[in-house]
Amino acid sequence: MTPTPMHLDIGDRLRLRKPHPCGSYDWQVVRLGADIGLRCEKCGRRILLPRAEVERRTRQVLSRAMDTDTNTPTS
Repeated sequence: MTPTPMHLDIGDRLRLRKPHPCGSYDWQVVRLGADIGLRCEKCGRRILLPRAEVERRTRQVLSRAMDTDTNTPTS
């Protein structure tokens, strides 16, 4: 049985298991697809990792991106 993939949205903040060379563990999701784009929150470096590697390296989801569609009033 294959596990379900981790649900990620652009703007989610993740804490990974190993630190970036700048010393930060925290990253923001900037791209979704087969590869996940991450931006270091301390130095701003952008990286692309395969989705499976991001799921394996993720220790914690710090915060989810706000869903702007549900907060927009309809007329």
